[in-house]
Amino acid sequence: MQSRGASADAVATLREKLGQALDDAGTRKAAQVGEGLFSLADLLRSTPSLRRVLTDVSVAGEAKAALLRELLADKVDPVSLDLAAAAVEHRWTAARDLADALERLSEIAIARSAGGNVDRLVDELFSVGRVIDGSPDLRSTLSDPTRSVEDRAGLVEGLLGRKALAATVTLVKQSLGGGYRSVTVALEEYQSVAAAVQDERVAEVRSAHELTDADRERLEQALARQYGRDVHLNVVVDPSLLGGLRVEIGDDVIDGSVVARLDQARRMLAG
Repeated sequence: MQSRGASADAVATLREKLGQALDDAGTRKAAQVGEGLFSLADLLRSTPSLRRVLTDVSVAGEAKAALLRELLADKVDPVSLDLAAAAVEHRWTAARDLADALERLSEIAIARSAGGNVDRLVDELFSVGRVIDGSPDLRSTLSDPTRSVEDRAGLVEGLLGRKALAATVTLVKQSLGGGYRSVTVALEEYQSVAAAVQDERVAEVRSAHELTDADRERLEQALARQYGRDVHLNVVVDPSLLGGLRVEIGDDVIDGSVVARLDQARRMLAG
């Protein structure tokens, strides 16, 4: 969910407001706030008439905030409602950006609810994404539009149950009905959001063999120096690489695999 123009400025301001609110409310409250914000995003997406009014630049921001409070008083937690009321006072580049912003805020709040387990949250989201990618039947079921979100969420609850963090279960459920084009895309984005909560980036590392603890530590340190912040590694063992590593971090790809070097050599010989 890439914001631009006025929407980007609004999101930056709202993130600061969310951070202050969660600092005051504490970790336990963060999950409730996250779920409240997501429900508000869902409401805006499913109610075009309300979305149009709340993003109408000809209506005063204070009036839009008052309308939202009147409609949703006692239906959502106060922190979520305060954030949403602040959001509708901003200008938005596109009407859909308001719902997208509330959904992004919800992701941050739920990641914050993991407390000291954010690294575990990133690992679990990565693992769930790998399981879904590796199971066409499961992927099809979770994206089946003929099944209700509640039905699919029940399947997620059954699969993860008490084996995963509550934050993981909540985010996987949200991936079923949010603004992303697929569940796996949502889960990838959630990993980046969760890592950013503790000022980290996420790198997917493909290696022909399991990395030793020493190898992981050296790679983490090297990437941290290059990117100026700590990097969380999601490691995939891929024997087809033959040797070496392939690292994806954001839009950057660092391909030092044997396969890549062989391909380069072939191109040089053919050129």
